[in-house]
Amino acid sequence: MNKRLSIISLSITAVVLFGCFVSPSETRIVDVAKDREMPLSRALPDLKNNRIIFIGEIHDQQGHHQLQLDVIKALHQSGTRVAIGMEMFRKDSQEALDRWLGGGASVKEFQDVYYDNWNYPWPLYRRILEYARDENIPVVGLNVSKGITSQVARGGFKSLSVEQREALPLATCHVDEHYMNFIKESYGMHGHGRLNLTYFCEAQLLWDKAMAVHALDYLYSHSGTLMVIIAGKGHAQKMGIPAQIQKRSAMPYAVMLPRRPEGLVTGSDDGKDADYLFPSP
Repeated sequence: MNKRLSIISLSITAVVLFGCFVSPSETRIVDVAKDREMPLSRALPDLKNNRIIFIGEIHDQQGHHQLQLDVIKALHQSGTRVAIGMEMFRKDSQEALDRWLGGGASVKEFQDVYYDNWNYPWPLYRRILEYARDENIPVVGLNVSKGITSQVARGGFKSLSVEQREALPLATCHVDEHYMNFIKESYGMHGHGRLNLTYFCEAQLLWDKAMAVHALDYLYSHSGTLMVIIAGKGHAQKMGIPAQIQKRSAMPYAVMLPRRPEGLVTGSDDGKDADYLFPSP
């Protein structure tokens, strides 16, 4: 009887310790086109047919970063050659990023690089970056040089010098009504009333275009690699970076966005914004 109680006690302990663990492949997502919830493992064959998978996030939501890590793990463990593209790092920080991935920088040293690039707490992204280092998965910095987008938001693309423009795609505020509604929503939500709306729009377009160009540059030179792009949900939705990819390449892609009670970024669940949804607080 005591032995049986001991086994039951161990079982309860195991549930307490590991009950919250879910295999990456069993993470639940919603296929928008099929209007069906399913485990990630069922969606994996379709996901692997893409060259790019965008996974949007609200930057301070740990659950979103866990979903990103689950997708990366599931793809990597399936034998897919994966790279991770990140909004959180500038392209000009790639050398420092590579040192970390190659084991040439300590956590403390790399945190200095991280905080020079991004202002959200390191623990939010640490597990993704450590998994990439431990599994030899390339991480690609997609963002523009420091201060570029804020300069454009204040003075427009025309405010950039000739030297600044050389490495950047042209950004003009020519967008469809769907995207303009999002830009206006974002413009008001972030308290940018002191900025010119057209300049704010140009900054958003420059951000999307530059990250698309940097991602494609990597993928063109790494045949057979699937890139998981981690970016804010506004950039990751179909009318953001994906639209700029589509203008420049026929590479297939899929978009995953967090689902909130009120809907997606623009309130629509009709496939205009995403191919897959995942739970969000």
